[in-house]
Amino acid sequence: MGGKLLPAAQDERPQERTLIAQRSLKGAASGPGIAVIGVFGPTASGKTAVAESIAARIPAELVSADSMQVYRGLPILTSQGRGRLVGIWPLDRQGTVGEFQRLAHEAIDEIVAAGRTPVVVGGSGLWFQAALTDVALPAEVPTGARARWERLYDRRGAATAHAMLERRDARAAARVHANDRKRVVRALELWEAGGTLVPEAPRLWTAETRLPTLVVGLEVPPDALAERIRARATAMFEQGVEVEVRAAGDVVPQVLGLEAVRTLPRAEAI
Repeated sequence: MGGKLLPAAQDERPQERTLIAQRSLKGAASGPGIAVIGVFGPTASGKTAVAESIAARIPAELVSADSMQVYRGLPILTSQGRGRLVGIWPLDRQGTVGEFQRLAHEAIDEIVAAGRTPVVVGGSGLWFQAALTDVALPAEVPTGARARWERLYDRRGAATAHAMLERRDARAAARVHANDRKRVVRALELWEAGGTLVPEAPRLWTAETRLPTLVVGLEVPPDALAERIRARATAMFEQGVEVEVRAAGDVVPQVLGLEAVRTLPRAEAI
């Protein structure tokens, strides 16, 4: 995927390089034919700021593709901003990327039909890809499968659970450490559903976009990015993230960082 520097973004943030790459759609025109803009980059790279800057210049509407921001009740912890698909699910709901893909496609199509440009802001690679393409997604897991495999992992131990995975899906077991509870459980539930954590042919970044799409990647020097992440974490605590997490109650900890804020001293959580 080719790219070029975006001078405007460089002027506003000289410490960053913003790469713009247009992903082609078979039969779609380039340039003025662009229907969707996608913005992706690492945590604290400035994705939301760039997306909002774009929306201030053209008739546009933001669509979040962040797997954490879909949950409501934790706006500080998940750095929620404005846009569609933000805070749509309760914390006790285990949403799937398949459900998200359907909602994202509906939102994007509605915005385009209204004569505006959807600006899809990616926080999670698979969710960002799901929003922009018809890429085949992992198999849907049977209801209750995840909880059952989690209980097995907790009761029988990491080594036993990983050995079970190795007998069922050796390729996935080779890629996942036994102590990585989340991924071991995910691999086991995917096996049960007839899928795999490690497909033979990678799906990410191989599918054509549904609509003519301009994908913008943000790149920030590692030192600057680390400082931004520290500053963001500090700001979250100043804004009251600890109170927010306590108010969320005893929910399934699918939101990244929830347990750290809940259980660790502030200095360690940051």
